[in-house]
Amino acid sequence: MSTSALFWGLLFGSVGLGFFVYGKKQKVVVPLICGLVLMVFPYFISNTILLVAIGVALITLPYFVRI
Repeated sequence: MSTSALFWGLLFGSVGLGFFVYGKKQKVVVPLICGLVLMVFPYFISNTILLVAIGVALITLPYFVRI
């Protein structure tokens, strides 16, 4: 695993923790699920470009999907 993948994984995990806590306190499903996925998916993706693309998509998803 490269240093950049570790950095991006840490960044997306931190944002995911924030989304998870927000979704749990406000009882909103989309940020809760996105937060869980953001915390877990860096363990399974080794390609840095794919990691950044999926992470950015998951971060922007709660802003466009309001359920």
